[in-house]
Amino acid sequence: MSPESAARLKALQAAPMNSWVALSEDESRIVAVGSDYAEVSAKADATGEPDVLILKTPPSWSPFSV
Repeated sequence: MSPESAARLKALQAAPMNSWVALSEDESRIVAVGSDYAEVSAKADATGEPDVLILKTPPSWSPFSV
């Protein structure tokens, strides 16, 4: 696993479940959390972090096969 992928995975594992999160441009840290897209987007904008990645975390993590 690349260092970038490891940093992203660590950040996502720390994210609250069933929430919207904004990751930093390099996807290594959470810069904002909210209950909906608009809330997390506004919080991310307020941080001044450029080019955040906003995503929704699942209610729970589950294993999957490829």
